[in-house]
Amino acid sequence: MKKYVCEVCGYVYDPEVGDVDNGIEAGTKFEDLPEDWVCPPCSMGKDVFAEEN
Repeated sequence: MKKYVCEVCGYVYDPEVGDVDNGIEAGTKFEDLPEDWVCPPCSMGKDVFAEEN
């Protein structure tokens, strides 16, 4: 599964880890995150994330 990085703060969303603190289970693909999910450290939306190379 692909990782995505926040272009504002550098947080990396790793689907193998998820975002358990915010109710996102491990194994959740970035594409399957709710539209209202925000970056945990900086609260920016999914639109500022880019696929990690």
